[in-house]
Amino acid sequence: MPTNTRIENAFLTVDISSLGAEMQSITSADGGSWLWNGDAAFWTGRSPVLFPIVGKAPNDTLAIDGKPYPMAQHGFARRREFTIETRSATACRYVLEASDETRAVYPFDFRLTVEHSLDDRTLTVTSTVENRGSAPMPFGFGYHPAFSWPLPGAEGKPHTVTLANGGEPLRQPLENGLLSTNRTPSPFERGRLVLAHELFANDALVFPEGAGDSLVYAAEDGPSLAFRFDNLPNLALWTKPGAPFLCVEPWHGTAAECGASPELKDRPYTNVLDGGEAKRFAFSVTFSA
Repeated sequence: MPTNTRIENAFLTVDISSLGAEMQSITSADGGSWLWNGDAAFWTGRSPVLFPIVGKAPNDTLAIDGKPYPMAQHGFARRREFTIETRSATACRYVLEASDETRAVYPFDFRLTVEHSLDDRTLTVTSTVENRGSAPMPFGFGYHPAFSWPLPGAEGKPHTVTLANGGEPLRQPLENGLLSTNRTPSPFERGRLVLAHELFANDALVFPEGAGDSLVYAAEDGPSLAFRFDNLPNLALWTKPGAPFLCVEPWHGTAAECGASPELKDRPYTNVLDGGEAKRFAFSVTFSA
């Protein structure tokens, strides 16, 4: 059975489940609840970790060196039980290692660690993927945290996402979960997007490049979340229309493109680690009431 680990300081309390090393709640000292609660009426996820793929594979099947393997959307890590490796009052680190079960669908000896840590009003999530085998290991990696929309105490206020680089990144639409080969004009204007549920009528807003490494999700004259991303060049924003959450998803790797090769190594922005190599991916979010 999954168990929860709690980390906390004077400003924030965060609960993390051993199932998927997934955050279950983020609460501020004033009682504000910042993370989506996983209500099954909309979406049972809260903050899944995406590995070894981001998004869908054609017919839920990957090819690795020409051999097919079944792989569900966003990979298997979010459905696996992690082992807690270290824990303190303000940080914890979970680990998932390859097993006979994972090798049956992803034939590599990997080690994935996910660490959550608090420093004042900032939460940082740091993950490291290590190739413990000898063959080159392709993979995608991403985060999928869902935050309250409206933010605590900001009911009825307009909410925005503002890119620090002021960019207007092109959108790459999804078609049945796969990326279209076409890109469409940006919904951002000088780096600013006013959120509306109709934006998500046709699935997530995916920006493969140009969104930069930091943004702010905020309510007008209200609370805000300031994000920074490390080694996560792709961005998606998603909700189910009418649902009270917004997912801010930094990725390194995307869904397969329509009509493209089923090979994992050919997916856009795929990482490849040689034997003994490791790669780190992190995001931080600073909470302001």
